[in-house]
Amino acid sequence: MNADAGVPATMMLAGTAGPHSETSLSAWWQQTLVLTGRQLLVAGRDIPTLVQVLIFPALTMVMFKVVLGDVIGQATGQDSVYGTVPLVILTSAMFGSVVSATRLNLERKTGLLSRLYVLPINRGADFGARVLAEIVRALITTLLLIAAGFAIGFRFTQGVGPAIGLVVVALAFAGAFAMLTLALAVNFRPGAPLVPYLGLLSSLLMFFNSGFSPIDMYPGWLQPIVANQPMTPAIDSMRALAAGGPLVADLTKVAIWVVVITLLTTVPALRGYQRAAAGRG
Repeated sequence: MNADAGVPATMMLAGTAGPHSETSLSAWWQQTLVLTGRQLLVAGRDIPTLVQVLIFPALTMVMFKVVLGDVIGQATGQDSVYGTVPLVILTSAMFGSVVSATRLNLERKTGLLSRLYVLPINRGADFGARVLAEIVRALITTLLLIAAGFAIGFRFTQGVGPAIGLVVVALAFAGAFAMLTLALAVNFRPGAPLVPYLGLLSSLLMFFNSGFSPIDMYPGWLQPIVANQPMTPAIDSMRALAAGGPLVADLTKVAIWVVVITLLTTVPALRGYQRAAAGRG
C-alpha cells in the first residue's frame, strides 16, 4: 500500500466533515467519493496488480480461444468467444478483489484504519469507498477486456441496450464478490494468508463454469453445482446479452446470488471493519 496516497486524502476529508455532519447521507457520499479516489490512486500505482487484472486476463482470453475454441465451438455450435470473454471479465474482477482485500487486511498493521476511524467522518465512508473503487475498477477492466475481445471475434449482436446490460451484470457480480472478500479481510487477523484461500475459491469458480466448458461436459454429479455456482448464470446472461438466447432464468439467478451474498456479508463486513479500525480485532 502506498502510504503517500493516504495523506492528501486525510487532509481532504478533514475539510469535508463539518460539526455534527459526519452521520448524514451527504457527508457519507462526499467522503466516500474522496476515499474512492484514494483507493483508485493506490491501485493505479500498483503496477504488478494492473498487470494481473489487465494484461494477464487479456492473454488468458487469447489462450482460451486458441486452445479450447474449436472444441467448445463444436460442442455448443456457438463461437467460444461468447463464453470466454465473460469468463475472463468475471475472473479479472475476482482476482482484483482478492488483491484489494489483501491490501485492506495489511493496512490494519500500518494504523491507517485507526487514523481514519478517529477522524470526524462517516463510519461507513472508507468501507463504501473500497466497494465503489472495486466497481469502478471492474468497469474499466470490463471495457478494456471487451475491446480486447473484439480482436478475437467478440461482437454485440443484440443492440446497445443488451450491451449495457452485459456491463451491468459484470459490475453486479464484481460488487458482490468485493463485499465477500472485504468482509473476509476485516474478519481475518492482520497478515493472515488471505491470498491462498481466496485464490483457491476464485480458481475453483474459474475452472468449473459454463464459460470454461459446456455444462454437459462435466461429470454428471458435478453438473448441478457448475450450473448453479455464481459465475455460470452471470456468464450465460452475458453470453445471451451479446449473442442472443434465453436470458430471464439466468438473470434471475444472478440477482439472487448478488442479493444473497450482499445480505450475508454486509453486517459482518461493517462490524468487522469497525473492530479492525478501533484496534479491537
